Amino acid sequence: MAEKKDYYATLGVKEDATEEEIKAAYKKLVKQYHPDLHPGDNLAAEKFKEINEANEVLSDKQKRAAYDYERAHPGMGGMDGMGGGFSGFGGFGDIFDSIFSNFGGSASVQRDTTGEDIERTMELSFMDAAKGCRKTLTYSRNEPCPACSGTGAKGGTAFKPCQKCGGRGQVRFTQETVFGRTVRVGVCPDCGGRGKIVTEKCPDCKGKGYIRRDTTVTLDIPAGADNNSYFRKRGFGQASTAGGVAGDLIVTFRVQPHKIFQRKDLDLYVDLPIPFETAIAGGKVLVPDLDDAFEYDIPEGTQTGQMFTVRGKGIKSRNGTGNLYLRAFVEVPTRLSREQKRAILDAAGGFELKSYEKAKKYSDNLSALYGKDAYKRK
Repeated sequence: MAEKKDYYATLGVKEDATEEEIKAAYKKLVKQYHPDLHPGDNLAAEKFKEINEANEVLSDKQKRAAYDYERAHPGMGGMDGMGGGFSGFGGFGDIFDSIFSNFGGSASVQRDTTGEDIERTMELSFMDAAKGCRKTLTYSRNEPCPACSGTGAKGGTAFKPCQKCGGRGQVRFTQETVFGRTVRVGVCPDCGGRGKIVTEKCPDCKGKGYIRRDTTVTLDIPAGADNNSYFRKRGFGQASTAGGVAGDLIVTFRVQPHKIFQRKDLDLYVDLPIPFETAIAGGKVLVPDLDDAFEYDIPEGTQTGQMFTVRGKGIKSRNGTGNLYLRAFVEVPTRLSREQKRAILDAAGGFELKSYEKAKKYSDNLSALYGKDAYKRK
Protein backbone atom coordinates (compact mmCIF):
# COMPACT_ATOMS: atom_id res chain seq x y z
CA MET A 1 0.00 0.00 0.00
CA ALA A 2 1.35 3.45 -0.89
CA GLU A 3 2.19 5.69 2.05
CA LYS A 4 -0.55 8.22 2.82
CA LYS A 5 0.47 11.80 2.03
CA ASP A 6 0.82 14.12 5.02
CA TYR A 7 -1.27 17.08 3.90
CA TYR A 8 -0.71 18.87 7.22
CA ALA A 9 3.05 18.77 6.67
CA THR A 10 2.59 19.93 3.07
CA LEU A 11 0.83 23.11 4.27
CA GLY A 12 3.04 23.41 7.35
CA VAL A 13 0.17 23.39 9.86
CA LYS A 14 -0.68 21.31 12.93
CA GLU A 15 -3.31 18.56 12.82
CA ASP A 16 -5.67 20.66 14.97
CA ALA A 17 -5.26 23.74 12.75
CA THR A 18 -8.35 25.91 12.31
CA GLU A 19 -9.90 26.73 8.94
CA GLU A 20 -8.40 30.22 9.14
CA GLU A 21 -4.90 28.82 9.82
CA ILE A 22 -5.17 26.41 6.88
CA LYS A 23 -6.40 29.18 4.59
CA ALA A 24 -3.57 31.51 5.64
CA ALA A 25 -0.91 28.81 5.16
CA TYR A 26 -2.30 27.94 1.73
CA LYS A 27 -2.29 31.56 0.53
CA LYS A 28 1.30 32.03 1.71
CA LEU A 29 2.54 28.92 -0.11
CA VAL A 30 0.63 29.75 -3.30
CA LYS A 31 2.39 33.11 -3.47
CA GLN A 32 5.73 31.36 -2.94
CA TYR A 33 5.38 28.51 -5.45
CA HIS A 34 2.99 29.83 -8.13
CA PRO A 35 4.20 28.64 -11.59
CA ASP A 36 4.03 32.19 -12.96
CA LEU A 37 6.81 33.11 -10.51
CA HIS A 38 8.93 30.10 -11.49
CA PRO A 39 8.65 29.65 -15.25
CA GLY A 40 10.17 26.39 -16.42
CA ASP A 41 10.77 25.16 -12.83
CA ASN A 42 9.33 21.63 -12.69
CA LEU A 43 10.02 21.27 -8.95
CA ALA A 44 8.05 24.42 -8.15
CA ALA A 45 5.20 23.24 -10.39
CA GLU A 46 5.08 19.88 -8.59
CA LYS A 47 5.15 21.60 -5.19
CA PHE A 48 2.33 23.89 -6.28
CA LYS A 49 0.30 20.83 -7.30
CA GLU A 50 0.87 19.18 -3.89
CA ILE A 51 -0.15 22.39 -2.09
CA ASN A 52 -3.44 22.57 -4.00
CA GLU A 53 -4.12 18.88 -3.39
CA ALA A 54 -3.57 19.30 0.35
CA ASN A 55 -5.74 22.41 0.52
CA GLU A 56 -8.56 20.72 -1.42
CA VAL A 57 -8.78 18.04 1.25
CA LEU A 58 -8.11 20.03 4.44
CA SER A 59 -10.37 22.97 3.53
CA ASP A 60 -13.37 20.65 3.07
CA LYS A 61 -14.89 19.43 6.34
CA GLN A 62 -16.08 16.08 5.00
CA LYS A 63 -12.89 15.33 3.09
CA ARG A 64 -10.77 16.32 6.08
CA ALA A 65 -12.80 14.11 8.39
CA ALA A 66 -12.40 11.15 6.03
CA TYR A 67 -8.68 11.88 5.66
CA ASP A 68 -8.15 12.05 9.43
CA TYR A 69 -10.04 8.78 9.90
CA GLU A 70 -7.91 7.01 7.31
CA ARG A 71 -4.73 8.34 8.94
CA ALA A 72 -5.88 7.07 12.32
CA HIS A 73 -6.94 3.65 10.93
CA PRO A 74 -4.46 2.87 8.14
CA GLY A 75 -5.24 -0.85 8.14
CA MET A 76 -8.98 -0.55 7.64
CA GLY A 77 -8.77 -0.16 3.88
CA GLY A 78 -8.23 -3.84 3.13
CA MET A 79 -9.71 -6.11 5.84
CA ASP A 80 -10.10 -9.66 4.66
CA GLY A 81 -13.09 -11.78 5.63
CA MET A 82 -15.48 -8.85 5.48
CA GLY A 83 -16.53 -8.74 1.86
CA GLY A 84 -13.18 -7.43 0.62
CA GLY A 85 -13.02 -4.61 3.16
CA PHE A 86 -14.36 -1.16 2.58
CA SER A 87 -13.57 -1.25 -1.10
CA GLY A 88 -16.53 -3.63 -1.62
CA PHE A 89 -19.03 -0.88 -1.02
CA GLY A 90 -17.44 2.25 -2.35
CA GLY A 91 -14.79 3.16 0.24
CA PHE A 92 -14.62 5.70 3.04
CA GLY A 93 -16.44 8.36 1.06
CA ASP A 94 -19.68 6.34 1.21
CA ILE A 95 -19.40 5.79 4.96
CA PHE A 96 -18.92 9.47 5.66
CA ASP A 97 -21.73 10.37 3.28
CA SER A 98 -23.91 8.22 5.51
CA ILE A 99 -22.53 9.71 8.73
CA PHE A 100 -23.07 13.30 7.67
CA SER A 101 -26.50 12.62 6.18
CA ASN A 102 -27.57 11.22 9.58
CA PHE A 103 -26.68 14.57 11.13
CA GLY A 104 -28.74 16.49 8.62
CA GLY A 105 -25.82 17.23 6.32
CA SER A 106 -25.99 17.07 2.58
CA ALA A 107 -23.46 14.71 1.01
CA SER A 108 -22.50 15.71 -2.50
CA VAL A 109 -20.30 14.62 -5.34
CA GLN A 110 -18.53 17.22 -7.44
CA ARG A 111 -18.39 16.33 -11.08
CA ASP A 112 -15.75 18.03 -13.15
CA THR A 113 -17.55 19.36 -16.22
CA THR A 114 -14.69 21.56 -17.41
CA GLY A 115 -13.64 21.10 -21.02
CA GLU A 116 -10.23 19.67 -21.90
CA ASP A 117 -7.15 21.86 -22.15
CA ILE A 118 -5.46 22.44 -25.50
CA GLU A 119 -1.66 22.43 -25.64
CA ARG A 120 0.35 24.16 -28.35
CA THR A 121 4.04 24.97 -28.89
CA MET A 122 5.26 28.37 -30.08
CA GLU A 123 8.74 29.37 -31.25
CA LEU A 124 10.07 32.72 -30.08
CA SER A 125 13.12 34.64 -31.20
CA PHE A 126 15.71 35.26 -28.52
CA MET A 127 14.86 38.97 -28.34
CA ASP A 128 11.08 38.43 -28.24
CA ALA A 129 11.48 36.01 -25.33
CA ALA A 130 13.89 38.28 -23.47
CA LYS A 131 12.04 41.58 -23.91
CA GLY A 132 8.42 40.39 -24.18
CA CYS A 133 6.17 40.59 -27.20
CA ARG A 134 2.64 40.20 -28.55
CA LYS A 135 1.86 37.17 -30.70
CA THR A 136 -1.24 35.77 -32.36
CA LEU A 137 -2.05 32.07 -32.57
CA THR A 138 -4.67 30.39 -34.72
CA TYR A 139 -5.86 26.88 -33.90
CA SER A 140 -8.94 24.71 -34.20
CA ARG A 141 -11.11 23.90 -31.17
CA ASN A 142 -14.60 23.07 -29.98
CA GLU A 143 -16.18 26.41 -29.11
CA PRO A 144 -19.33 26.74 -27.00
CA CYS A 145 -22.23 27.00 -29.42
CA PRO A 146 -23.39 30.65 -29.49
CA ALA A 147 -26.91 29.71 -30.61
CA CYS A 148 -27.66 27.69 -27.48
CA SER A 149 -25.00 29.10 -25.09
CA GLY A 150 -23.44 25.67 -24.86
CA THR A 151 -26.57 23.98 -23.49
CA GLY A 152 -27.30 21.85 -26.57
CA ALA A 153 -30.96 22.93 -26.38
CA LYS A 154 -32.69 24.99 -29.07
CA GLY A 155 -32.46 28.67 -28.23
CA GLY A 156 -30.73 27.75 -25.00
CA THR A 157 -34.12 27.12 -23.34
CA ALA A 158 -35.56 23.90 -24.82
CA PHE A 159 -34.88 21.71 -21.82
CA LYS A 160 -36.62 20.65 -18.62
CA PRO A 161 -35.40 19.63 -15.18
CA CYS A 162 -34.41 16.01 -14.87
CA GLN A 163 -37.17 14.13 -13.04
CA LYS A 164 -34.89 11.44 -11.69
CA CYS A 165 -32.58 13.79 -9.80
CA GLY A 166 -34.89 16.78 -9.48
CA GLY A 167 -32.46 19.00 -11.36
CA ARG A 168 -29.60 18.41 -8.92
CA GLY A 169 -27.56 16.22 -11.27
CA GLN A 170 -26.98 13.75 -8.43
CA VAL A 171 -28.83 10.80 -7.01
CA ARG A 172 -28.44 8.80 -3.81
CA PHE A 173 -27.74 5.07 -3.82
CA THR A 174 -28.61 3.16 -0.65
CA GLN A 175 -26.71 -0.01 0.21
CA GLU A 176 -26.94 -2.51 3.08
CA THR A 177 -23.55 -3.47 4.56
CA VAL A 178 -22.23 -5.23 7.66
CA PHE A 179 -22.06 -1.80 9.29
CA GLY A 180 -25.65 -1.00 8.47
CA ARG A 181 -27.19 1.07 5.75
CA THR A 182 -24.89 3.42 3.83
CA VAL A 183 -25.77 6.11 1.35
CA ARG A 184 -23.65 6.91 -1.69
CA VAL A 185 -24.17 9.95 -3.87
CA GLY A 186 -23.38 9.67 -7.57
CA VAL A 187 -23.97 11.28 -10.95
CA CYS A 188 -27.50 10.99 -12.23
CA PRO A 189 -27.56 8.38 -15.02
CA ASP A 190 -30.45 10.05 -16.86
CA CYS A 191 -29.04 13.56 -17.30
CA GLY A 192 -25.34 12.77 -16.93
CA GLY A 193 -25.02 15.22 -14.05
CA ARG A 194 -26.37 18.22 -15.94
CA GLY A 195 -29.64 18.35 -13.98
CA LYS A 196 -31.71 18.91 -17.10
CA ILE A 197 -33.01 17.01 -20.10
CA VAL A 198 -32.95 18.57 -23.57
CA THR A 199 -36.43 18.50 -25.12
CA GLU A 200 -35.38 19.91 -28.50
CA LYS A 201 -31.83 19.89 -29.77
CA CYS A 202 -30.09 22.99 -31.03
CA PRO A 203 -30.06 22.85 -34.85
CA ASP A 204 -26.66 24.56 -35.08
CA CYS A 205 -24.68 22.14 -32.92
CA LYS A 206 -27.08 19.15 -33.15
CA GLY A 207 -27.42 19.08 -29.37
CA LYS A 208 -23.69 18.77 -28.66
CA GLY A 209 -23.39 22.22 -27.11
CA TYR A 210 -20.32 23.11 -29.15
CA ILE A 211 -19.20 23.72 -32.72
CA ARG A 212 -15.80 23.23 -34.39
CA ARG A 213 -14.13 26.48 -35.38
CA ASP A 214 -10.76 28.08 -35.99
CA THR A 215 -9.91 30.42 -33.14
CA THR A 216 -7.36 33.24 -33.20
CA VAL A 217 -6.06 34.55 -29.89
CA THR A 218 -3.62 37.31 -28.99
CA LEU A 219 -0.97 36.49 -26.38
CA ASP A 220 0.82 39.25 -24.47
CA ILE A 221 3.99 37.35 -23.59
CA PRO A 222 5.88 38.92 -20.65
CA ALA A 223 9.63 39.59 -20.72
CA GLY A 224 11.77 36.69 -19.55
CA ALA A 225 10.01 33.79 -21.29
CA ASP A 226 12.37 30.83 -21.53
CA ASN A 227 12.48 27.33 -23.00
CA ASN A 228 9.63 25.19 -21.61
CA SER A 229 7.96 28.12 -19.87
CA TYR A 230 4.29 28.41 -20.76
CA PHE A 231 1.40 30.82 -21.11
CA ARG A 232 -2.12 29.86 -19.97
CA LYS A 233 -5.17 31.55 -21.50
CA ARG A 234 -8.18 30.52 -19.53
CA GLY A 235 -11.38 29.50 -21.27
CA PHE A 236 -9.77 29.04 -24.68
CA GLY A 237 -9.50 25.25 -24.58
CA GLN A 238 -12.10 22.72 -25.64
CA ALA A 239 -15.74 23.47 -24.85
CA SER A 240 -17.35 21.34 -22.18
CA THR A 241 -19.63 18.54 -23.35
CA ALA A 242 -21.69 18.79 -20.16
CA GLY A 243 -22.55 22.48 -20.01
CA GLY A 244 -19.52 23.46 -17.93
CA VAL A 245 -16.82 26.03 -18.60
CA ALA A 246 -14.32 25.60 -21.42
CA GLY A 247 -10.80 24.33 -20.76
CA ASP A 248 -7.65 26.41 -21.07
CA LEU A 249 -5.16 27.03 -23.87
CA ILE A 250 -1.60 26.24 -22.73
CA VAL A 251 1.19 27.51 -24.99
CA THR A 252 4.71 26.20 -24.32
CA PHE A 253 7.63 28.24 -25.66
CA ARG A 254 10.73 27.18 -27.58
CA VAL A 255 13.32 29.98 -27.69
CA GLN A 256 15.73 30.24 -30.62
CA PRO A 257 19.45 30.77 -29.87
CA HIS A 258 21.20 34.11 -30.45
CA LYS A 259 24.42 34.80 -32.37
CA ILE A 260 25.93 36.98 -29.62
CA PHE A 261 24.13 36.31 -26.36
CA GLN A 262 23.99 33.13 -24.34
CA ARG A 263 21.45 32.86 -21.57
CA LYS A 264 21.09 31.20 -18.18
CA ASP A 265 17.83 32.09 -16.44
CA LEU A 266 17.83 35.91 -16.47
CA ASP A 267 21.61 36.28 -16.87
CA LEU A 268 23.31 36.95 -20.21
CA TYR A 269 26.83 35.92 -21.30
CA VAL A 270 28.88 37.54 -24.08
CA ASP A 271 32.27 36.57 -25.53
CA LEU A 272 33.89 40.00 -25.80
CA PRO A 273 36.76 40.49 -28.31
CA ILE A 274 39.40 42.85 -26.88
CA PRO A 275 42.14 44.39 -29.05
CA PHE A 276 45.66 43.32 -28.18
CA GLU A 277 46.80 46.83 -27.24
CA THR A 278 43.71 47.40 -25.06
CA ALA A 279 44.31 44.15 -23.17
CA ILE A 280 47.89 45.28 -22.48
CA ALA A 281 47.39 48.94 -21.62
CA GLY A 282 43.69 49.05 -20.72
CA GLY A 283 41.00 51.17 -22.33
CA LYS A 284 37.36 51.38 -23.31
CA VAL A 285 35.51 48.91 -25.52
CA LEU A 286 31.94 48.82 -26.81
CA VAL A 287 29.77 46.12 -25.23
CA PRO A 288 26.42 44.99 -26.74
CA ASP A 289 23.32 44.61 -24.59
CA LEU A 290 19.64 43.90 -25.33
CA ASP A 291 18.90 47.54 -26.18
CA ASP A 292 22.02 48.96 -27.82
CA ALA A 293 25.69 49.14 -26.75
CA PHE A 294 27.66 50.88 -24.01
CA GLU A 295 31.29 51.62 -23.18
CA TYR A 296 33.08 49.47 -20.63
CA ASP A 297 36.51 50.07 -19.05
CA ILE A 298 38.92 47.17 -19.57
CA PRO A 299 41.77 47.10 -17.03
CA GLU A 300 45.37 46.74 -18.19
CA GLY A 301 46.79 43.25 -18.27
CA THR A 302 43.45 41.60 -19.14
CA GLN A 303 43.79 37.91 -20.03
CA THR A 304 41.70 35.69 -22.29
CA GLY A 305 38.98 33.99 -20.26
CA GLN A 306 38.80 36.71 -17.63
CA MET A 307 35.22 37.46 -16.54
CA PHE A 308 33.66 40.85 -15.91
CA THR A 309 30.21 41.42 -14.37
CA VAL A 310 27.87 44.24 -15.34
CA ARG A 311 25.01 44.20 -12.85
CA GLY A 312 21.45 44.87 -13.95
CA LYS A 313 22.23 44.53 -17.66
CA GLY A 314 20.64 41.10 -18.06
CA ILE A 315 17.00 40.28 -18.77
CA LYS A 316 14.43 42.41 -16.95
CA SER A 317 11.26 40.56 -15.96
CA ARG A 318 8.56 40.78 -13.32
CA ASN A 319 10.52 38.17 -11.34
CA GLY A 320 13.69 40.26 -11.21
CA THR A 321 16.63 41.45 -13.31
CA GLY A 322 19.67 39.45 -14.37
CA ASN A 323 23.31 40.43 -14.93
CA LEU A 324 25.51 40.63 -18.01
CA TYR A 325 28.73 38.59 -17.86
CA LEU A 326 31.61 39.44 -20.22
CA ARG A 327 34.17 36.75 -21.14
CA ALA A 328 37.35 38.44 -22.40
CA PHE A 329 38.86 37.14 -25.64
CA VAL A 330 42.15 38.90 -26.42
CA GLU A 331 42.72 39.37 -30.14
CA VAL A 332 46.39 38.62 -30.85
CA PRO A 333 47.53 40.15 -34.19
CA THR A 334 48.66 37.59 -36.77
CA ARG A 335 50.13 39.89 -39.42
CA LEU A 336 52.68 42.45 -38.26
CA SER A 337 55.25 44.44 -40.19
CA ARG A 338 58.90 44.18 -39.28
CA GLU A 339 58.76 47.58 -37.59
CA GLN A 340 55.71 46.56 -35.54
CA LYS A 341 57.38 43.35 -34.39
CA ARG A 342 60.55 45.25 -33.44
CA ALA A 343 58.50 47.78 -31.47
CA ILE A 344 56.71 45.01 -29.57
CA LEU A 345 59.98 43.20 -28.83
CA ASP A 346 61.63 46.42 -27.68
CA ALA A 347 58.68 47.11 -25.40
CA ALA A 348 58.87 43.56 -24.06
CA GLY A 349 62.65 43.74 -23.52
CA GLY A 350 62.29 44.37 -19.84
CA PHE A 351 60.12 41.30 -19.50
CA GLU A 352 62.60 39.19 -21.46
CA LEU A 353 65.48 40.32 -19.21
CA LYS A 354 63.55 39.41 -16.09
CA SER A 355 62.61 36.03 -17.58
CA TYR A 356 66.27 35.33 -18.48
CA GLU A 357 67.48 36.19 -14.99
CA LYS A 358 64.81 34.01 -13.43
CA ALA A 359 65.70 31.05 -15.67
CA LYS A 360 69.43 31.45 -14.96
CA LYS A 361 68.82 31.45 -11.23
CA TYR A 362 66.74 28.27 -11.56
CA SER A 363 69.50 26.65 -13.64
CA ASP A 364 72.14 27.53 -11.04
CA ASN A 365 70.04 25.92 -8.32
CA LEU A 366 69.72 22.71 -10.34
CA SER A 367 73.46 22.63 -10.96
CA ALA A 368 74.13 22.98 -7.26
CA LEU A 369 71.86 20.03 -6.52
CA TYR A 370 72.69 17.67 -9.35
CA GLY A 371 75.99 18.92 -10.75
CA LYS A 372 76.80 21.23 -13.60
CA ASP A 373 75.95 18.54 -16.19
CA ALA A 374 72.32 18.28 -15.05
CA TYR A 375 71.02 19.51 -18.48
CA LYS A 376 73.14 17.27 -20.65
CA ARG A 377 71.54 14.27 -22.33
CA LYS A 378 72.84 10.90 -21.18
